[in-house]
Amino acid sequence: MKTETVHSVTLPKIGFGTARLGGLILPFRWRDAVYLSALLSALELGYTHFDTAELYALGHSEELIGRALRESGTKREKVFITSKVWSSHLRYEKVLRACERSLRHLGTDTIDLYLIHWPNRLVPMVDTFRALNQLVREGKIKHIGVSNFDVAQLKEAQSFSETPILTDQVPYSLFDRTYARNGLLDYCQKNDILVTAYTPIGHRRTPPAPELKSIADAHHVTTHQVALAWLVNQPRVITIPMSFNPKHQQENLAAAEIVLSEEEMTRLNKAWEK
Repeated sequence: MKTETVHSVTLPKIGFGTARLGGLILPFRWRDAVYLSALLSALELGYTHFDTAELYALGHSEELIGRALRESGTKREKVFITSKVWSSHLRYEKVLRACERSLRHLGTDTIDLYLIHWPNRLVPMVDTFRALNQLVREGKIKHIGVSNFDVAQLKEAQSFSETPILTDQVPYSLFDRTYARNGLLDYCQKNDILVTAYTPIGHRRTPPAPELKSIADAHHVTTHQVALAWLVNQPRVITIPMSFNPKHQQENLAAAEIVLSEEEMTRLNKAWEK
């Protein structure tokens, strides 16, 4: 598996997202067997980075990850867990309580990477980082990151963080270049910050294009795999697709090994320039 290393932290190019795992807004506990099966399959296939959040099914996604690790016998140190604090919990005391809940849900003493899920202009960022910095000092989180931050917000976060900001998690794909156009991607690549791309293939609703199909056929892979490969062929970009289907999970993981030529990258870039 290809990786990216920043600030002595190495992450696989392809991780496992869990935004729909555990339910939608509320937990769908009657589907736990399906959710656990997906996680156990991902672990067996070799996924080592799992991304979750307190928002996902009100913490049930975190609970399921913890349960899957225990049931599979996977050692905690073998996986990298990212979780997130929601935007309504960004005041100092609320951050501390949110982190404690996530630790309890996950059944672990430490979260590898803890993100601000969404900026909240009503809460001074310095207040949020006072809590995050404290959690790092206490060993409850190892690294700090953000999500859905633009360049100005990211720079502000850097000014308050006592440790390097590891990532900015944003929607980024062949079909959504918003954070490339607004300068976020370039800033991260120049400042040793990972861009973690979510919704990397638009929930598999890939718009048809001759270029995508042609390149997929040339590599004997699917169009979805090419869409993921376009992301991970870029420096400082990782991604977190999600699937309940073991075959698709394997295809997603294998996409990290697809090497696209400069000419192929250019063709794909031009196909969705707008």
